[in-house]
Amino acid sequence: MRAIVVALLLMTHAVWGAEFDPALVDGARKEGTATWYTGLIVNQAARPLAEAFQARFPGIKLSYARASNTETTLKILNEGRAGRTAADVFDVTSGIYVLLDAHVVAAYPPHSAAHFAPEYKDKDGYWTASNLYFMTLCYNTNLIKPADAPKTFEDLASPRWAGKIAWTSELAITGPPGFIGNVLTTMGQDAGMAYLRRFAALKPAALPISPRAVMDQVISGEYAIGMQIYNHHAAISAAVGAPVDWVKLEPLIGLFSLMGVLKDAPHPNAARLFVEYVMSDEGQKVLADNDYLPSSPTVPPRIPGLRPDGGGFKVNYISPLMARDELPKWTAIYQEIFR
Repeated sequence: MRAIVVALLLMTHAVWGAEFDPALVDGARKEGTATWYTGLIVNQAARPLAEAFQARFPGIKLSYARASNTETTLKILNEGRAGRTAADVFDVTSGIYVLLDAHVVAAYPPHSAAHFAPEYKDKDGYWTASNLYFMTLCYNTNLIKPADAPKTFEDLASPRWAGKIAWTSELAITGPPGFIGNVLTTMGQDAGMAYLRRFAALKPAALPISPRAVMDQVISGEYAIGMQIYNHHAAISAAVGAPVDWVKLEPLIGLFSLMGVLKDAPHPNAARLFVEYVMSDEGQKVLADNDYLPSSPTVPPRIPGLRPDGGGFKVNYISPLMARDELPKWTAIYQEIFR
């Protein structure tokens, strides 16, 4: 019996191995290392992915540095301008077109993502969506009963929530500008602006921390409601007993974590191999097993209800192109109404 199990494991390993170009693997092993700038939560995604990659390809060390979308984008730009590119591979959300306009990204369409939906890949190969995000609101279940939690935009604008709401101060799609864009896209310009002024009157607290850290403030009871929260973060915390839940505030905002290779990457082969690994079913399963939402149609999320196909909720997807074109306008509205 043990021999059969070993044989099956070897067969599985061989199948996975067939997905990766031997020449690319050899080139990556000669480089021996790669550096990844990421926005993924360290313990929930970055570390598991790095450890799985290193176990899959012994002899290649993957280092990672976690920061927000804005911080990662600026760091890449500054290092590129100084001629000291330190990272090989990166992921961002709304910052991708800033990097493309600066010509610091190399085109590399991974073979392992060939079956992904077209909207999850750049047509020229500059980025691929490694995982999906859906942003909504969360609430502290000790402070608000499920029946009383705001379930619509109208519910959210109630004066009862004045001074009880928090969100990140980051001026990105993951922050207030993304909420503004979702409202305007959903309601139209006139009705949307009228709603935003009503919501601004509630004085939501803009905290200089990440959306995940905002949710931690909600869990601790500092605020009753957190806006622009990733639904999978709330599900992860609720599963370990935290007093938090998320609401299908439809339409939710749909975003992508976009992964790419830097043009002047010191270790280009290792960078490309890591992208191939993350987009493969093997890498996508690592994300799914850690409650992230895979982009691959062949890898289901661990909690089906977190993705629209399993949760039955409506989504407004904000594409990278929309983010580039509309973010300045949405940011200006935030500065005018909320500050």
